[in-house]
Amino acid sequence: MGLCVRWVRGLALCCSVLGGVLVGGGLLAVASSDVAVAQTSQSIVVQGNRRVEAGTIRSYFKPGPSGRVGAAEENEAIKALYATGLFSDVHVSHAGGRLVVSVVENPVINQVAFEGNKKAKDEQLRAEVQSKARGTLSRPTVQADVQRIIEIYHRTGRFDVTVVPKIIELPNNRVNLVFEINEGRKTGVKEIRFVGAHAFSSGRLKNVIKTTATNWLYGFLQTTDIYDPDRVEADRDLLRRFYLKHGYADVRIVSAVGEYDPARKGFIVIFTIDEGAQYHVGTIDVISNVHALDPASLRDAVKLGSGNVFNADLVQKSVEAMTIEAAKHGYAFANVRPRGDRDFHRKLINIVFVVEEGTRAYIERINIHGNTRTRDYVIRREFDIGEGDPYNRALIDRAERRLKNLNYFKTVKITNEPGSAPDRVVIDVNVEEKSTGQFSVSGGYSTADGFLAEVSVADRNLMGRGEFAKASVTYGQRARGFDLSFVEPYLLGYRMAGGIDLFARQNLSSDYVSYETKTIGGNLRVGFALTEELALQPHYSLYRQEITLPSQYNCFPASSTCTPASLPVRLELAQGAVTTSLIGYTLTYNTLDNVNSPTSGLYASLTNDLAGVGGDVNFIRTTAQARTYYELVPDLVGVLKLQGGHVASWGGKSLRMLDHFQMGPNLVRGFAPAGLGPRDLTPGTTNDALGGSLFWGSTVELQTPLFFLPKEIGIKLATYVDAGSLWDYQGPTAGLGQTVTVGLDKISDIRTSIGVGLIWDSPLGPLRFDLAYPLTKYCATPVGGPKVCDRTQIFRFSGGTKF
Repeated sequence: MGLCVRWVRGLALCCSVLGGVLVGGGLLAVASSDVAVAQTSQSIVVQGNRRVEAGTIRSYFKPGPSGRVGAAEENEAIKALYATGLFSDVHVSHAGGRLVVSVVENPVINQVAFEGNKKAKDEQLRAEVQSKARGTLSRPTVQADVQRIIEIYHRTGRFDVTVVPKIIELPNNRVNLVFEINEGRKTGVKEIRFVGAHAFSSGRLKNVIKTTATNWLYGFLQTTDIYDPDRVEADRDLLRRFYLKHGYADVRIVSAVGEYDPARKGFIVIFTIDEGAQYHVGTIDVISNVHALDPASLRDAVKLGSGNVFNADLVQKSVEAMTIEAAKHGYAFANVRPRGDRDFHRKLINIVFVVEEGTRAYIERINIHGNTRTRDYVIRREFDIGEGDPYNRALIDRAERRLKNLNYFKTVKITNEPGSAPDRVVIDVNVEEKSTGQFSVSGGYSTADGFLAEVSVADRNLMGRGEFAKASVTYGQRARGFDLSFVEPYLLGYRMAGGIDLFARQNLSSDYVSYETKTIGGNLRVGFALTEELALQPHYSLYRQEITLPSQYNCFPASSTCTPASLPVRLELAQGAVTTSLIGYTLTYNTLDNVNSPTSGLYASLTNDLAGVGGDVNFIRTTAQARTYYELVPDLVGVLKLQGGHVASWGGKSLRMLDHFQMGPNLVRGFAPAGLGPRDLTPGTTNDALGGSLFWGSTVELQTPLFFLPKEIGIKLATYVDAGSLWDYQGPTAGLGQTVTVGLDKISDIRTSIGVGLIWDSPLGPLRFDLAYPLTKYCATPVGGPKVCDRTQIFRFSGGTKF
């Protein structure tokens, strides 16, 4: 019995163990069978898709090298599905020998909207973001769009901007995407520092760069005080060019960084400069490695001279001029390479221009990109070369400089690409347009014309054709009129500007003149450059002019209520309207370093006019002036100005009073308009200024910024001494049964004055305040009459505003 019990228990235990083994083995077999099926399955079930076809999803699950869709292939397929941006979730499972792919599709964007944006338009932001209406919503893309919007505001100087994307769910798996923007306050440049600058003051260097610091006076009108890393980087190049132009050949702009100062809520821009030594030009030589090209024929094209301060700009201009000269001699591929040998001890650079044959390459195409408004031909005409011409880098650089000088573009960059053959080059011109139109409403006051208002509309790139057009209307207390101007810079396809002006002006009587003048007419002019510095502008003018007298001056003899105007004025009135037809030219020479605020260079002009080509008057008029600027010490600029003129009648006709020179503060400050020179001394008349046929003038002036004001305000102090003389009245002295007594008409009557002035080159327009005291003035006492003197004007203000 006991043995039987033990046998039964043992049998049960064996059965239990065997059953467990069998069950476990069965499960293992089933699991192994499922894996095998999944790895070799051709049946893939897709769940959750609504817009994407199931076949498209299945196509991502491709068998591996073993012919099965294994774990590695599943992972790659899942990554690829996420990368499409169509799905927010992808899950893979195995069931019944099948591969089950469950997906959750990203919603469709119904609308992309922006809220809180005032400084950036919806169109600008919508063009930048990658999330688009009717596209799928991708959260990584949305985050990238947030960064793009923030970057847009950073470029406009708003570094406190925050952008929060909001998703508004709609039926049918659609959403509205809204970017909520808090623009914050403008983050400007609070301070600009120059570390390592010793040769030039910080004020002078601030004039070189485009970035400015915010100032209290007109910061709300500035845009250059906004921190812009791209502008700062461009300023770095401007500083380098400035130092190279002034002889610092070893200069390095080590860094240009902007540091945000939380306390001042703005940026401090720091330029670190390693100036090096200033060099002068030693010897200059030209070596020609081109057979039969005489180097002596190229020496006249060199713009530098021995002993001068080294100037990298003039070196480049010399290279361009020599390249063109070599091409004229038949060597279109000539390459001029400047070589500078430094003498460190004597601080000299010996310059050698080496002329070589150069690689023969031709321009296959000139591609232009980025010009959304400016026509292609406006850009192409600035090149001295075109498709099919020999490639020359110097002429390409010259075209780039010309395009930048047009002031049509924010940036200009020219690069080269290989062409279809080894000897072919493709030129890519990349530009970024900027606004060229201007609407301005001006208001101002001057001691000569009283209160003045002007409305003008202008565009220097009219309809993208590179033409200049302007229309303006002026209305003031004593001056009124309109002007219309149009200039075509490439007349008849040549590098020659042609312009037309139409004008009408009325000047009313004032404390300075008793009569009123009305003038209506027009000008035709052309202009072209003879060299880089010399330009010629022929012109033709036709205008009709007449004098009118207010009732209080239109009488003779004098009465208790009327003082008669001077005889020459009444003779002009009796003559009626007079037509003047004249031809002439203006020759200008300009080497100024800056047109608006020069510190060095020379500007000179000579104008000759011949009246009598038709019309009612005959005269020959010549005027000349020259202004030279020199920086005596940093931030102290000396100015010397000389001017003179002569006018004479011809053909037996007398010279009208209005055709004489009328001088005042335009010759010697401290004198009223038409306040000096020959004058009618006849007792009982208005003693009008008659003008002179000869004049000369000179000015010595010192200009410096006010040290206690921020340089960015643009206010300079000027002290000056003026001297000049106007004499030799050639007009009528008798008529209407009367004679006129002319006085103050001697060459020896030299007027002088001394004064101070404030010059403000403000964004509202140029303003100037002058306080001048005449040192010498002249008076004359006619027989039987009171003393008549030059008329003075101690204070003078002129200028205007634009807003």
